[in-house]
Amino acid sequence: MEQSTSSGRLIKAPENFLSQDGIKTVFAEGKKGRRDFIRSAFAAAAAGAAVPAALAQGNPVSADGGDPNILNLPAHSKGLGQGVALNNGYGKPSKYESNVQRRVSPGLTQTTQASVSFAPLQSLFGIVTPSGLHFERHHQGWWDIDPSKHRLMINGMVNTPKVFTVDEIMRLPSVSRFHFIECGANTAAEWGNVATPTVQYTHGMLSCSEFTGVPLITLLEMAGADLTNGKFVLAEGADGSSMTRTIPMSLIKSGEVFVAYGQNGEMLRPEQGYPLRLVVPGVQGVSWVKYLRRIKLGDMPFGTKDESDHYIDLLPNGQHRQYSGLQECKSVVTTPSGGQVLLDTGFYNITGLAWSGRGKIKRVDVSVDGGRNWRTARIEGTAQSKALTRFNIDWVWDGKPAIVQSRAMDETGFVQPTYQQLRSVRGTRSIYHNNAIQSWLVQENGEVKNVQIS
Repeated sequence: MEQSTSSGRLIKAPENFLSQDGIKTVFAEGKKGRRDFIRSAFAAAAAGAAVPAALAQGNPVSADGGDPNILNLPAHSKGLGQGVALNNGYGKPSKYESNVQRRVSPGLTQTTQASVSFAPLQSLFGIVTPSGLHFERHHQGWWDIDPSKHRLMINGMVNTPKVFTVDEIMRLPSVSRFHFIECGANTAAEWGNVATPTVQYTHGMLSCSEFTGVPLITLLEMAGADLTNGKFVLAEGADGSSMTRTIPMSLIKSGEVFVAYGQNGEMLRPEQGYPLRLVVPGVQGVSWVKYLRRIKLGDMPFGTKDESDHYIDLLPNGQHRQYSGLQECKSVVTTPSGGQVLLDTGFYNITGLAWSGRGKIKRVDVSVDGGRNWRTARIEGTAQSKALTRFNIDWVWDGKPAIVQSRAMDETGFVQPTYQQLRSVRGTRSIYHNNAIQSWLVQENGEVKNVQIS
């Protein structure tokens, strides 16, 4: 490739890797006990994603001058467009963006009701995830619940047990805050080795929204909660799995935990817990109980099934950690990232996301040589507490192999670890809370692949 300082062109990552037949094969191999079935299926499918097909996505300017897209007046410049308030009065994305979707991981589960869909991080801008692209994690499927019949009960160590309707909660003084939500199992497949090809599958159990609701402490005070002896609450959902999680009162007394009914300026989506869900900033998504129906105040952790058997961290010595729900400082480069192709040498804007359950992101460093040298990236806008933070940095690619990484630091001074640092403490048998530095290899032909540096 001839080196250039002009802006380079980039091909988007393939949005889907496996056909339905391929997914069935993955399930069959999984039943036979093959532990690497996700990795092998993804690798084979990614290898079959042809670059020439991706090249056809673009409409480059003609090399001989005279661009027909300028010289020939298009139909939309000569005719009458469509009317207002179509599609039943609710706007939809452009048909040219139809490939930007949540995607289900092949082989993760055999039922869609107890599964995950991944947000397309590589196709998003800024820090807000559109509600229709917000990742999903369900334990027994989602429901569209009649809000007029839904109730929230407050009981336990309170003077006056209370039952609230959705309307009653919505009439109380509210707050609106931007927060990220990340599944504790985000990046789980990467613990042992490279497993998935694109950032959508490595980090896509992550989203950020503006949530609106009522601080939980307000509802507890209305019920006359014993704020001296009450140390924990049990949050219970109304779906078929009866999801229950213990939340420490230290978070609730600060006012940051709230009962949300709004998301990105409208009511919650059914997939996100409509009509009520808990928002627990900085804590793994399973604690953000959807379809919230009960809050019980107690004096000790409740030890429910999803905090004693699941969402625990297996350590190298055979012991495991419980109640380790804090999402530590983490970041990922979304462009360039796995599955994308750099067509030219020259200028590129490296961009990505950083976040921390401890508070605000203070700094993000970026390396293009596998961590030997680092440069400090630009923070886009003002970093908000326990919200996604967008970063950018300029890069001129010379056509040689490069390993692109990002490393975040939060306001407490916590620095995102390398895989070697994380595994020295946690081993390789964990599932949850993988916040290691992600590496993307840009090859000489411009293809970008997921790699790990030991």
